[in-house]
Amino acid sequence: MRNTDKFYINGEWVAPLTKETCEVINPATEEPIASIALGGKQDVDAAVSAAKTAFTTFSQTSVEERLDLLGRIIDAYKAKMDEIAKTVSMEMGAPMGLANAAQAPAGLGHLIYAQKALESFEFMEDVGTSRVIREPIGVCGLITPWNWPVNQITAKVGPALAAGCTMVLKPSEIAPLNAILFAEVMEEAGTPPGVFNLVNGDGPTVGVALSSHPDIDMMSFTGSTRAGISVAQESAVTVKRVTQELGGKSANIILEDADFEKAIARDTFGMCMNTGQSCNAPTRMLVPASRMAEAAEIARAAAEQIAVGDPNDEDTKVGPLVSETQFNKVQALIQKGIDEGATLETGGVGRPDGLDKGYFVKPTVFSNVSNDMTIAREEIFGPVLSLIPYEDEDHAVEIANDTVYGLSAYVSSGDIDHARAIGARLRAGNVHLNGAPLDINSPFGGYKQSGNGREFSEWGLEEFLEKKAVLGFVPVEAAPAESKTLF
Repeated sequence: MRNTDKFYINGEWVAPLTKETCEVINPATEEPIASIALGGKQDVDAAVSAAKTAFTTFSQTSVEERLDLLGRIIDAYKAKMDEIAKTVSMEMGAPMGLANAAQAPAGLGHLIYAQKALESFEFMEDVGTSRVIREPIGVCGLITPWNWPVNQITAKVGPALAAGCTMVLKPSEIAPLNAILFAEVMEEAGTPPGVFNLVNGDGPTVGVALSSHPDIDMMSFTGSTRAGISVAQESAVTVKRVTQELGGKSANIILEDADFEKAIARDTFGMCMNTGQSCNAPTRMLVPASRMAEAAEIARAAAEQIAVGDPNDEDTKVGPLVSETQFNKVQALIQKGIDEGATLETGGVGRPDGLDKGYFVKPTVFSNVSNDMTIAREEIFGPVLSLIPYEDEDHAVEIANDTVYGLSAYVSSGDIDHARAIGARLRAGNVHLNGAPLDINSPFGGYKQSGNGREFSEWGLEEFLEKKAVLGFVPVEAAPAESKTLF
């Protein structure tokens, strides 16, 4: 792969100003597949300077010019889709079926929806005697994770470009190769120099340098709550805007009138998708206490049907966890569940049978979990499902909301009005009814420690804009009567 030893700054691939490197490990084989350069503060300074200079002109481009740029980026991305899918699979372990069907296409989807949002977005409106104008916020620092890597890159880059912002991207150093491919997409699309910049590096170095930089106007971060707090703290010194999409511990309420066989089997598989490494995974399944045994049997049978193995095998549904660190964390939390007295229905510690190498983990189901157990409180980020009993619907809602997180929640019922009524009581940014998937048209983001701000389509575009009121823009004599009196 080209350009692993370089950064993309001001429209050119340039050598880093440091000598630090980092190996990228294939989690299925535990073997290195590439070595990337790791940047430092000086590299960030150069990228931010380029973005700041470019903002002067790019912020003044017309909607038509930005639509044309997004169209060229979409075309260049399409040409690289197969390579992006293969790269994502290789560096973070997603099965090729998932990489081809979701990981790479999700990136394309965000670009397309950013373009659609820009086509109809109203950047100004007259209110009383004033004109309110929405303008690009400025230079944006973008920090993205390894679990849905190119999805999160485009969920930020697409709206930022649509708004007229310039940016510096720091992807996860664990899965950075897709970001290098994306920078090549931006180059091939003829993105003006300095509008998009890429600096690889770790959080404590490049992440902190971006967050604390006085010439960065906004930080958009996706990752753990712990790291998000650090970004917010560093950003507070310069009072820059911070949007965050952080952790989750999503509750999944299976109501008494739901089709248990369908809902539980579907959601057990859904929880395991991407090896459970999704911030919105429905990891806490709440079931009526009187039907715990029935629910546990359905979940157990479903989990045991999930094929774990080589990401290149077309039958594989669950690949490895992304890294040794993640593997050890998940193993420790599974053991914690056993130690704290949850009933292990299937799975458990250790690799699945027949897999003695790679960061593979058994799809694991615990029943009779109480909501104060560690496996019900902490984000595991692995294919580990906790079945929690509830006595009645009020109790179910209480358990669902009893978490520091609030990214997503799920409700299943045989009556859609019943599901809607329960969903309205849940403190989460996204509520999925009866297995509904994500919708790029709708806002994505969380309550509480799951973050602030929203992504996707026009909701994401709004985050990259400032609002300016031009007072007296409309002559007083032409203004509505109610706007002529101040108090």
